[in-house]
Amino acid sequence: MHHESFIHRCLELAALGRKRTGTNPLVGALLVRNGLLIAEAWHEEFGGSHAERLLLQNFEQEIRSTDTLYVNLEPCCHEEKKTLPCTSILLERGVKRVVVGMVDPNPKVAGQGIALLRSRGVQVVAPVERVPCERLNRGFVSLMTKARPWITLHNARTLDGRIANADGSPLKITSPQQDAWAHEHLRAMHDAILVGVGTIIADDPQLTVRLSNTKVDQINPLRIVLDPNLRLPLDTKIVTGKAARGTVIVCAESLDAAGHARKALLEERGVVVALLPLHSDGHFVWDALWEYFRMPLQGFHGIASVLVEGGPGVWQAFRGAGMVDEEVTLVGSPTMSH
Repeated sequence: MHHESFIHRCLELAALGRKRTGTNPLVGALLVRNGLLIAEAWHEEFGGSHAERLLLQNFEQEIRSTDTLYVNLEPCCHEEKKTLPCTSILLERGVKRVVVGMVDPNPKVAGQGIALLRSRGVQVVAPVERVPCERLNRGFVSLMTKARPWITLHNARTLDGRIANADGSPLKITSPQQDAWAHEHLRAMHDAILVGVGTIIADDPQLTVRLSNTKVDQINPLRIVLDPNLRLPLDTKIVTGKAARGTVIVCAESLDAAGHARKALLEERGVVVALLPLHSDGHFVWDALWEYFRMPLQGFHGIASVLVEGGPGVWQAFRGAGMVDEEVTLVGSPTMSH
């Protein structure tokens, strides 16, 4: 039986939950009978039924001993506030064969789900296609192993290494094709986009997903701006109109009176202004920052991945802290560097 192809289908289903599951993993599940797919489901939203439980709740036929359940992440074996363990419904329904893509990095599971099923006579094959499974859930894995989201640093430069004009003004570097790729494969694939206030002042970006094809999830990422002294102009795109909701400005706890007045104005529009501690070097305390963004916020149930888009000071801070898991640099052609 081609376990790999069925696990890849689980991954396709799991990806449908992107930006909807918060700090929970992306999971898809299949039920296969005699080599044919007969039922499938995915974890659709934070707090909702997990993929395996949803599949079995909706599958009204009897489970046969030769049926195989496929899932890209090890079934959970612990009870949370909103969800019951998936191992219990697998055993209740008489599932005898399970193929698992990867072991759950959550310390509450971490192989215990597989061990429980095997102890109850269930045949478990694991892991299968572990690398692509871990790649899809790299944000969840990072939360479990590093207590922070997966961080991708995105920047652009010309062939001769420039990121701006000589006078510091913005320089258009990337082509329309590169822009489209960045929206589809970077912005659309992350829970949040993070920039420094300097980028907002210089470029006034929208920080939304645009130019992507119709197959890509169009839920916009959470917009995060690091702005210790709340210098962000009140007429910038990300804090006006509908964009205000879905924008988070991170400021220092020591914000002055004028800053608090600006904070109140922004909050009236629906902008979230977070007051977090600063180190003596002027950078935010990382642990406090990531703990803040594990909590529900602006329709997000915590974030598992962050795309850091700039500018240079922010890039340097993340690199210096060793908090870059992946870096993508788009290089412009010579004709675009003038």
